[in-house]
Amino acid sequence: MNRKNCLIAALLCLSGSAMAQSVEDGLKNLYYEKYQSAKQDFEKVIAAKPTEDKAYYYLGIAELGLENKAGAVAAFQKGLTAVPNSPLLTAGLGRIDLIDGKVEAAKQKFEAASTATEGRNGDVARAIADANSEIKGGDRGYALSVMEKLLNNEGRKKKEVYNATAADYIELGDAYRMLGGENGGKAITTYEKALELDAKNAEAVTKQGIVNYNARLLQDAVASWTNATNMDPNYAPAFQELFEFYFTPKPNQFSVEHAKNYLQKYLAVADPADKLKNQYWLAYMSYLSNDYADAIAKGTAALAEANEVYKPKFSRLVGLSHLLKGDSLTALKVAEDYAKSVGEDKLEAQDYKLMQQIYGKLQSADSATQASYTQKSLDYLEKYAEADTSRDAEKYITVAEAYKAANALRRAGDWYTKALEAKITNKDQVSAMDYYNPGNAYYYGSAGGTDTAALDKSLAAFALLAEKYPDITTGHYWSGRAAAAKDVEAKSGIAKPYFEKYISMAEGDPAKNKTGLITAYTYLMVYYYNLEDKANLKSYIDKILPLDPENGTVKAINDAMSKTTAAPAKTSAAGTKGK
Repeated sequence: MNRKNCLIAALLCLSGSAMAQSVEDGLKNLYYEKYQSAKQDFEKVIAAKPTEDKAYYYLGIAELGLENKAGAVAAFQKGLTAVPNSPLLTAGLGRIDLIDGKVEAAKQKFEAASTATEGRNGDVARAIADANSEIKGGDRGYALSVMEKLLNNEGRKKKEVYNATAADYIELGDAYRMLGGENGGKAITTYEKALELDAKNAEAVTKQGIVNYNARLLQDAVASWTNATNMDPNYAPAFQELFEFYFTPKPNQFSVEHAKNYLQKYLAVADPADKLKNQYWLAYMSYLSNDYADAIAKGTAALAEANEVYKPKFSRLVGLSHLLKGDSLTALKVAEDYAKSVGEDKLEAQDYKLMQQIYGKLQSADSATQASYTQKSLDYLEKYAEADTSRDAEKYITVAEAYKAANALRRAGDWYTKALEAKITNKDQVSAMDYYNPGNAYYYGSAGGTDTAALDKSLAAFALLAEKYPDITTGHYWSGRAAAAKDVEAKSGIAKPYFEKYISMAEGDPAKNKTGLITAYTYLMVYYYNLEDKANLKSYIDKILPLDPENGTVKAINDAMSKTTAAPAKTSAAGTKGK
């Protein structure tokens, strides 16, 4: 081969190498959530073709996957410099606005991008819909309408017909899924359409599992995620869902053994280019295996090169490992050093959780110091619960139980109330106990009835329990108890209607309801004594004595009435003239 032909061959090889790195290569890595590798792919595409707006946009998405918002902003802005007015990059900056809470600014960018493409560009439509589906503050209904407009070919000329892809149906399914409620079934059906176009699409099946999990269909969720791993053994997100499922401390889920198993499988197919992420999960594997010394060693070694994303993760892991190893003071130092390095205002929910656990473990012989530890533990637990924007009722109940254990019952009542409100808002199943708990905490937190504000809250909670569950006695009885605590001398009669309702339901089984009936009868007996209504007074005395023959209040009333009856005779005997 002569030099000219050698040169041509070399150029062809170089050209082939450059062409081999395409946007599609990066998208494949994004699909597998290999964000570091995807980032490298898109950077190579941009180097070869600086005007490829898709490469800039998906580079920004990869940066967001790496939790690097600044890198995403830089990618979108650099792309707009190279490709001014790109609808796709405009949508990317709209996504950043949503992340920053700038809802109106985001909507303007999304509208501009949609208008520029007449709603017919798949990448742009998916970019708009995905941002609105996945980010807090996004308009889920708008996400749905954008995807429906893209896929609706009615009235379009043949050359304008849009051919849907599996990715389009997945995005449409995501919009339905995030709308919640009855839309869950529509999401499942839409993911099925994606599978009709791509039978091996593990993402669609994984997201069907998420729909099932949100519907509390736990076995169906696990079956979907397992199916996804069988369809594509390299699909890391499905293994991650299974790991997180079994590592979540909830009934019928938590299993360290299963969590370790799926974390190992996840690591086997994770992105080899993402060194820090893999180091973190390897250290976490040691933590799950109760090898806290190894978790500390691996985490401490990685901290030296950890970036802003992984520094808090490794710090929390090292601190928690010290705590579980029994060294609370070292755990506290690790946590406090991290808090000082980033600033208290930049701590995240999991940081608060760790601080709560640490202070909850600290012990001191000095009562004042111990009280300080307890209060700090409670303060951090509150911050942990409040930092969760999903309004997780179970977390709120955890806070309530902690306050209850600390005998801070009014605060327990506040958090039980938040838990109830969260369940109602999230359309979770609400039980009678959810209504009872706040009422009970406020009642016993009313300082023996002296805190009338707490009693008002208690009465309101129990009245709501009676309204929601009118066929059980609990709400009626405790409404009476709360009202009676505000009327300890039984003069106003505010507890009368509640106790009368309770009595009408409980008298059928006096043996079972003995204590409650005695309480209700006693209040009404004293009430009628105060009114000097002898007929009703006698009727309640007659109800009490068979249940409690030695009732002290009955004895006191009888004694008082005897003295009142005897008083006129004594006066007459002293010489008072009769008429």
